[in-house]
Amino acid sequence: MIDETFHLTPLDVRRYDFGKALRGYDPERVNQFREQVAEELERLTRLNQDLDTKAKGFHEQLRAFRERDKALNEALIGAQQMRTEIREQAEKEAQLILREARADGERIIEDARAEIRRMEDQIASLDRSRRAYLAQVRLLIERQLSEITAAEQSGANNNGARDGSDTPAWLGSLVKE
Repeated sequence: MIDETFHLTPLDVRRYDFGKALRGYDPERVNQFREQVAEELERLTRLNQDLDTKAKGFHEQLRAFRERDKALNEALIGAQQMRTEIREQAEKEAQLILREARADGERIIEDARAEIRRMEDQIASLDRSRRAYLAQVRLLIERQLSEITAAEQSGANNNGARDGSDTPAWLGSLVKE
C-alpha cells in the first residue's frame, strides 16, 4: 500500500541538502548517488505514467467492451423476444388459415350437396318427362293400333266390296302380315 502523504520527486532528490559535517560522506559520491536516484525516480515516474495511461486505456476498452456486451445481450434478448413474437404470430396466422380453409371446405361441401340436390331434382324431372313422353307415345301407339284394328275389322266386313286400293301401302303390308 502506498502512503499518499509523502511524495518524493526527482527534483526533491536533486535539491535536498544533506548539510556539511566534519566527518560526513563524500559530497561527490552523494551528488552522484542523488543523480542516479533522481534519474531512476524519473524513469519510474515515466513508467508509472505510461502504465497509468495504459490502465486508463484498458479501463476505457473494458468499459466499451462491457457496453458492447450489454448491447449484445440486449440485442440477443430482443431477438429472442422477436423470435417468440414471430412464432406466436405465425401460429395465429396458421390457425386463421386453417379456420378459413375449414370454412371454405365446408362451403364447398355444402355447395356440392346443393348441386347434388339440384341434379337429383333435374333427374327426377327428366324421369317424369320421360315417363310422360312414353305414356304419350304409348297412347298414340294404342290409338294407332285401335285404328288399325278398326280398319282391319272394317276391311274384313267389306272384304268382298273393296279391293284394298284405298288402303295405304304401308298399312296394307301390316294388315297382310
